[in-house]
Amino acid sequence: MLIIAPFFPTPSTGVAATFSWDVFHAWDSVWYEKIVTNGYDFSSDVKQIHTVAFFPLFPLLCRVLMTTGLPFKVASTLVNNLAFLAALILLYFWVEELYGTKAARWATATLAWCPYSLYGTIIYTEGLFLLCTTAALRSFDQKQYIWAAFWGALSTATRLPGITLIPTFLFVSWKYHRGIKAYIASLTTGLGIILYSLYCHIQFDDALAFIHAQQAWRGDAKGFALQGWWQMLMQVVIGFNNWKYGYIKEPWHPLFFLIIIVSAYLLWRFRLQLGLMKVGYGFYFLWLLIWLLAGDELFKIVIIFGGIYLLWFFRSKIPLVTFVYGMCSYGLILNTGITVSAERYAYGIVSLSMAFGLLLERYPRLRYPVMCFFAILMVTFSIRFARDLWVA
Repeated sequence: MLIIAPFFPTPSTGVAATFSWDVFHAWDSVWYEKIVTNGYDFSSDVKQIHTVAFFPLFPLLCRVLMTTGLPFKVASTLVNNLAFLAALILLYFWVEELYGTKAARWATATLAWCPYSLYGTIIYTEGLFLLCTTAALRSFDQKQYIWAAFWGALSTATRLPGITLIPTFLFVSWKYHRGIKAYIASLTTGLGIILYSLYCHIQFDDALAFIHAQQAWRGDAKGFALQGWWQMLMQVVIGFNNWKYGYIKEPWHPLFFLIIIVSAYLLWRFRLQLGLMKVGYGFYFLWLLIWLLAGDELFKIVIIFGGIYLLWFFRSKIPLVTFVYGMCSYGLILNTGITVSAERYAYGIVSLSMAFGLLLERYPRLRYPVMCFFAILMVTFSIRFARDLWVA
């Protein structure tokens, strides 16, 4: 972001990257800076973007660090990076306690090398949210209810998806007959969003201002975004231009897609004759081809629907609290009425990194090809964000 991105020409819709803190500051970062410098704003005109849609813990921590004399871009970058580092360390020790060193290494590698870990290093809330939710889940799993309530409250003060911890903790408390302390901790988790709601009521006379303000992004969209996901799937299969015009104007895209699918079937059909090594390299090559053909939409579909399947596949291996949390979080993501940033929100589900770490431990041949692919995407995503281009 600092060294490579500045060599790229200025994009038509973005800005030129420079060797400065500016490369970590774009999109939602701008709104957090407004909150820290000018406070929250809200009005009844929900068609305009209001800063009250962004939760308060991250801006508060940035403001505290700025009292040392650091400018916003430096302080906020440090807050997210330090929190992300702490989340990686915490995940490692938690998975090591459950499954051993090898699984812990690959779960941590997944969280660190997934291309959306970019958002744990820039001025966003991913690092802080991952730290709070991981700590809350681990504490509840180990029956440390005071810490679970503490970290859970911080989670709901960081981002709205933190509320999925509440039904998760309540279900596990009921399933395992945890007792009254577990139920109290479950409900106390909502303290972060309750306090923010109280602030909105006092300041703007609207306790749900943070929800109403999000209509500027979502409009009237609600429920499962069937049309959006179908459009994305069609762009993968037949190409964007063919979907746009409603007929096959450019036949090469669906033709190449068909060739890749048929090649994958033939590899699987003759896997015994070819051998595992050749089949493995063949599938890696075909995956790169289909990704080059389809682009970000393919990876987005895989991390959403493939992630759901992965959690279900390892439902008996990962702790129940992480499985339920993952499913509740995916349920929230798929019921926003939109598909924008869905992959970034899915990355924020720590359960997914734990399950993927177990997958890599079980299938060694996947490990380094997956990490190499992650590295390619991470480089491209980082350069795009540094130039103020949309990533997720």
